[in-house]
Amino acid sequence: MDEKSHFLKIWNKEAAATRAVLSRIPEGSDYRPDPKSRTAREIAWLIVREESLLADGLEKGVLEWEELPAPKTMKEVLDTYDRSHDAATGKLQAADTARWSGNVPFTFQGQTVMNDPGAELAWGFLLDMIHHRGQLSTYLRPMGAKVPQIYGPSADEPM
Repeated sequence: MDEKSHFLKIWNKEAAATRAVLSRIPEGSDYRPDPKSRTAREIAWLIVREESLLADGLEKGVLEWEELPAPKTMKEVLDTYDRSHDAATGKLQAADTARWSGNVPFTFQGQTVMNDPGAELAWGFLLDMIHHRGQLSTYLRPMGAKVPQIYGPSADEPM
């Protein structure tokens, strides 16, 4: 299996767990464990943005991060995830093999932050999204929500 196929296999497996965690964030919650922390809605939005940025960047040949404020509701965040995830997956599938092996700049505010092969960026972004999903899973119980199964049963959802 080539790098792109392997990545897409894992990307698709992780999507169901990500969707499940995002769907559990209670509407109207502004929970954050510490004043320095992002709210659950803001972290959920970060995941949505990272997926889109990665797909758009591998399509265009440059990842250009732009800070966009999170929508006001979790419904909007989840609706955006539902609309954009399949589109992002399609772009990743269609991305030219040269994008996966060649360097793709990642910029923020006009500055190049990274300039790594597309495959390395893709894996780095996916791992970061999984990290943030794990962060969100620790927010759920304090917000009064149930933790879904991610890699196996949770105390809230046994098999």
